[in-house]
Amino acid sequence: MGLTQVLRMNGGMEEISYANNSLIQREAISLTTSLRAKAITNLYCSLCPRSLAIADLGCSSGPNTMLVISEIIKVVEKLCQEMNYKSPEYKVFLNDLYGNDFNSVFKSLDNFKEKLCVEMQTEMNPCYIFGVPGSFYGRIFPNKSLHFVHSSYSLHWLSKVPKGVENNKGNIYVTSTSPSNVLKSYYKQFHIDFSQFLKYRAEEIVEGGCMILTFLGRESDDLLSDGVCYGWELLATALNDMVMQEIIEEEKLNTFNIPNYYPSLSEVKLEVETEGSFSINQLEVFEVNLHALDSDLSESLAKGTRAVIEPLLVSHFSEDVTKEVFDRHRKILTYGISKERTKMTNLIVTLTRKS
Repeated sequence: MGLTQVLRMNGGMEEISYANNSLIQREAISLTTSLRAKAITNLYCSLCPRSLAIADLGCSSGPNTMLVISEIIKVVEKLCQEMNYKSPEYKVFLNDLYGNDFNSVFKSLDNFKEKLCVEMQTEMNPCYIFGVPGSFYGRIFPNKSLHFVHSSYSLHWLSKVPKGVENNKGNIYVTSTSPSNVLKSYYKQFHIDFSQFLKYRAEEIVEGGCMILTFLGRESDDLLSDGVCYGWELLATALNDMVMQEIIEEEKLNTFNIPNYYPSLSEVKLEVETEGSFSINQLEVFEVNLHALDSDLSESLAKGTRAVIEPLLVSHFSEDVTKEVFDRHRKILTYGISKERTKMTNLIVTLTRKS
């Protein structure tokens, strides 16, 4: 079964759901509000579309899903009032992989529209919302059909586990003990995926349209820097302990690798400039301070990791084994997180589609 069929966040509203364990992602959205406001202001004042098409790629489900959409609409409505323009019609496209909990998203839309109307206190044109399942590493929209594309905490997920990492034994991601070819394979897969992403979005976004992307990354060009691998190392520790106790087969662990890549600023810049369809308006690093989000950080991180990665582990190891993995991971975090830096490095890039 391909990665696109099994990769998803935990759905629903249970204790271990993504909806209840996405504070880090929400904080990243909050910290980048001003950059999005600037981007949508520049776009709307430049193009003044009567029908504004917005896409959120990797929308997931839960309280964060409509947060950016609401924010964008409010900025545009305020601009219309200031310039005495008629409010545009809004077309909103919510994209994620096939296993995403779209049902929860759809059930929340009536409340979203009602709340938005109350908060705006003005009459606005209709807002049409569509679900678009599929991988953003391929084409998902018609030619030149989008004005504004947003994606947050999605593009560090690769389209598949890189080829050539079979010798990454005992690890589930790149670490200091990974063979050099493993690091090269991860970078190569990022290059393939991100260049494809840019190519297809260039076909779907109108000239002068905008794209703003936020993802986990690093400041340094060293893939092992900034502690980006540490979280997966702790999960690998739990899995290796279970191999030692013969709860998990060693071969099962050796064939499991996380399909993530956390790029550097220079790597993102290189891919954008090489693909050539977009100009870079801003490319910045910012950090999310984890201690500021939750007093019980180890518990919060344990639940957050589980909400993000559990479906992938279940598909590889089985549900019963996975539950024990996360019990052990939570205990390891209690000790391990106090020893390491507790800030997450993020990249944000604002792009404009060239003429």
